[in-house]
Amino acid sequence: MVNITAENKTPAVATPGPRQLQLGGHVGFDTLPDQLVNKSVQNGFGFNILCIGETALGKSTLMDTLFNTSFGATPSTHNLPNVKLKAQTYELQESSVRLKLTICDTIGYGDQVNKADSYKALVEYVDCQFEAYLQEELKIQRSMASAHDSRVHACLYFICPTGHGLKAMDLACMKQLDTRVNIIPVIAKADTISKSELAGFKERIMDELRRNKVSIYQFPTDDETVADTNKSMNGELPFAVVGSTEFVKVAGKLVRARQYPWGSVHIENETHCDFVKLREMLIRTNMEDLRELTHTRHYELFRQRRLQQMGFVDVDSNNQPVSFQQTFESKRTGHLASLQAKEEEVRQMFVQRVKQKENELKDSEKELHSKFEKLKREHLEEKTKLEEARRLLEEECQELQRRKQQLSNGNGNGNHMLTLGRGKKK
Repeated sequence: MVNITAENKTPAVATPGPRQLQLGGHVGFDTLPDQLVNKSVQNGFGFNILCIGETALGKSTLMDTLFNTSFGATPSTHNLPNVKLKAQTYELQESSVRLKLTICDTIGYGDQVNKADSYKALVEYVDCQFEAYLQEELKIQRSMASAHDSRVHACLYFICPTGHGLKAMDLACMKQLDTRVNIIPVIAKADTISKSELAGFKERIMDELRRNKVSIYQFPTDDETVADTNKSMNGELPFAVVGSTEFVKVAGKLVRARQYPWGSVHIENETHCDFVKLREMLIRTNMEDLRELTHTRHYELFRQRRLQQMGFVDVDSNNQPVSFQQTFESKRTGHLASLQAKEEEVRQMFVQRVKQKENELKDSEKELHSKFEKLKREHLEEKTKLEEARRLLEEECQELQRRKQQLSNGNGNGNHMLTLGRGKKK
């Protein structure tokens, strides 16, 4: 279709939309979802969890309880000078589905006297995983299918069950991480507070998060099959959880529980804690959404920020699209120009330093020449004085010899006269 406008009389080609056709029979592309599922099951899945919380809050125990296994984590001490992160990858299989699970635990978090910089190690770790994925994307020969995706998909932030509210360290850390990772706050060791205190504690936590504009992960409600469940679970945040690897026999059945003198806390009993809700929301219902949101939101924000730091843009000053090659050429030209300017600056600096050294050498030469002339004059004066002293000494020696000669002659005449006198007397 060709349209001619009245203003400039130039033809404008309209882009036709796709034609709607009716199939005459079964073709078979309706099996694409099954093909996708089979391919995904064959390749396996990856899921990475970052556990943040103070020492001895039960992070490792909760991970063992969530996946019904023992990861063999070792307890850490409270005397570490800095926050460290320890990531371990495990291969899990349930039915025919294989899962490569990476659990990253924070060691020494909150144990330092100065906790202002505790979040920096966590931010650096998350950004490093994004950077590794970006560098793999920018390679000429990429291996995205076989490369291990280490980006953090979910962050379980363990809150200390004080019953009063969040600590300043918690707010500062979550504020730095909310644009980088999906944060799911959980109240650790929830069996240490009463039900009434727990309800008020949850309200205070959510109120503080809203007042400090901290964004946490909200379970999606766009899927009709899980919209009602996710909407109700969003109102349950933060989850009050209890973990245990021990089994207690209740009514002839072994259940996970924590045994106390006053009774037992059943981990999978929703009236005792929110462990089942956390497991359902994190693993069974929204694991794929967490993976997708990490790629489409958090990683995209990091990618945009990094590419802008590298100087890449989508449009120029005239709002015209800029290709990757144009950006590269402009960056290369600017880089070469900056190198030439730097080289010229270094050359000028070198010439200036050489001139400065030449002037210093000339000044030193003049100073040495003046010292030499002074020493030469002093030498001549000393030589003249020595020659004069030598002349005077020679004159004194000659005078001494003359007097000695005179004295010798005078003594000879006196002895002769005495001898003649003696002879006459005889």
